[in-house]
Order: sequence, then structure tokens, then C-alpha cells
Amino acid sequence: MTEEIVKSALSKVMYPGFTKDIVTFGFVKDIAINGNDVSVTVEITSSAPEVAAQIVDEAEKELKNVGAGKVTVNIKAPQMPKESSSQGKNIAPQIKNFLMVSSGKGGVGKSTTAVNIAIALAQQGKKVGLLDADIYGPNIPRMLGISDQKPEVTGNKVLPMKAYGIEVMSMGSLMEEGQSLIWRGAMIMKAIEQFLRDILWSELDLLVIDMPPGTGDAQLSLAQAVPVTAGLTVTTPQSVSLDDSRRSLDMFKKLNIPIAGIVENMSGFIAPDTGVEYDIFGKGTSQPMADEFDTKIIAEVPIEPAIRTGGDEGKPIIFADPSSETAKRYMKAAESIWNTIEEINANGGVDNKSVQPTTPPGVSACSTGGSSSQQQSGGGCGCS
Repeated sequence: MTEEIVKSALSKVMYPGFTKDIVTFGFVKDIAINGNDVSVTVEITSSAPEVAAQIVDEAEKELKNVGAGKVTVNIKAPQMPKESSSQGKNIAPQIKNFLMVSSGKGGVGKSTTAVNIAIALAQQGKKVGLLDADIYGPNIPRMLGISDQKPEVTGNKVLPMKAYGIEVMSMGSLMEEGQSLIWRGAMIMKAIEQFLRDILWSELDLLVIDMPPGTGDAQLSLAQAVPVTAGLTVTTPQSVSLDDSRRSLDMFKKLNIPIAGIVENMSGFIAPDTGVEYDIFGKGTSQPMADEFDTKIIAEVPIEPAIRTGGDEGKPIIFADPSSETAKRYMKAAESIWNTIEEINANGGVDNKSVQPTTPPGVSACSTGGSSSQQQSGGGCGCS
């Protein structure tokens, strides 16, 4: 019995819910061989007991098939996620936490960030959903390779689709390809509510929500519909992007949404032939903004050709190339986000009572001047 034989056998053990094995994922940490007896340590990202049990059973089976005698499989797993302590209005109570992914402007890689963060959190053992609420640019189905799929309807409810270990729903999966949406604020507000209320989401640890760019009706509607646990802002290093990102962070403050951090996209360029990183657009220029809003940069994501090809081909880099520098940075960012969420819940969670609408139903308060009292308290955002 040799280490090569052991690894070859374990490479047949698929990680539950994925099409990659535990060796490829790098989960096999230690191998000890004594004659034909084998002891292995597998460090997994899921806290679910059934995942650990399946890996143990399949690993024992594959090792026995190659002639191992006594087999010991030691599983190292993270702790089970804690319950959310958030309060206030919640039209999707089966979901424990909500992460709003926002940006001040389009074209900064917000959807790419949302996709890779969601998958990274799933790989770390969380039960994750991804809602593509970017009404005007629903690109996530293509990024996940499910643009040709349509969700299943059960009664008057819709089942989310599944890809890369997460549940997914997008306006892009409900409309014809290339169709434009010309909607007023009230229709956007209604769509956001339906995405939360009429989709049969599972009991998720976290729903990652990819918002439209800017600070408008969609963001306000979400904050009023569910207690958003944390907000993530995506930017690029250029000043024109940072100016808009400040507005996104200011929105989080006005909506009483804790800030999970800033992702700085296009932060350097990694040459595919040499692996050398060049700061062609600048790097770390978001730090003064992070200091201003008492938050941190949780990832400086470089430009890598694999990000673009992965998005176009429906193979997110966090899954397709987990050993890449970009994937490692997304994984670290996901860990930071989850630590922030756990800290928020440990300190009493969030409450959206203060941002409930003060205007009649169907009226888009943020696109009006609001009353004089509303203007004094928040500029006509419909928040008391």
C-alpha cells in the first residue's frame, strides 16, 4: 500500500453536491500507512453531518477496493452555522441571513463577485441561495451555465434552479432572451417581493442577492421586505467608480445595513504566461473609502483571463480553477463575510423596522421628493 494508491482511490470519492473529488478539491490533508492499514484526514467545508457520513462511507469503500486492511477516516468539519437573531419584517423567514451585493455603477464585476462568493460559501459548508435581482441586466444564468433552463412551477410557486451547490433564481430565467424590461419603480418593488415570497427557497443559511447598480427602488424594497444582515460593495480602483461606490456605502448606512466590506475588482492584472501581477488600474485605492465608512477591503481581485472565460462559459473560476489566485481571494473574502455575519448575529442581529415605508402602497418614495418630514429624516426615502 502506497500513498499514490491511496490518493488514486480517494480521487473516486466525489464531494457531495459537486462533480469534483475530495483530492482535486485539496480536502485530503494527511495520509498514514501502516502495512495495509490506512488512516486519512479529510478537512471538509460542510458542517452537515450527512456530508461527512457520505465521504467516510465512500472513502472506506474505495480504499477497501484497492486492498486496504483497517481504514480510518478522520473528518474535520466547521461548526454548524448559528441561527440569525435579526428582527423586523421578513417575508422569507426560512432564510436565516441575507447579503446584499451592491455597486454604485454597472460594469464593475458585481455579478461575477456575487456568483463566486455564493459558491465559495457553499464550498465552506453553508446552504446558500443566489437571487439575481439585477432586473435590467440578469446575467447570472449565463455565468452559471443555466441560461437554457427554465424553473419548475409548482402551483403558484416557483422552484429555484440549482447549480454548483447553490439554489438560483433570476429574472433572466423567466423572460425571453434579449427581452428588455421597461418598468417603473412600483413594478420593480413588486418583483423584489415576489422573488422572496413566491420562490420556494429552502431553509438557507444565506441568500446572496445581486442588486441592480445604484441606490434606488430595488435596494429600498429589499431592505423593507427582509432584515438584510450585511451589505457588500463592489468597486474598481478608478476614481469614477469610487465616487459611485461611496453612494452605495452611504445607502447601507441610511438603511441601517451593516457593511461586510468592499471588493476591489480589476485590482491588478495577472499575466497568464508569467503569473506576474501588474497594477494597470491601480490597487488599494479603495482603502481611504473603507476607512471613511469604518469597513475594510476584503478582496483585491485581479484581472485574469479565466474570470472572463469562466463567466462566458458558465464555469465560475472559484469552481473551475480553485487553485488560481483569484479563486483564493474569493474564498478568503467569503470567509470574511461569514465571520462578519456571525458577529452581527452574536451582537443581536439587524432590524428593519426603522426603514419601513411611510408612503402609500405602490408609491415609489425614493423617486419622489417625499414630505417635508421625510426629507428631514432621510431625503424622501420613505423611511421614518
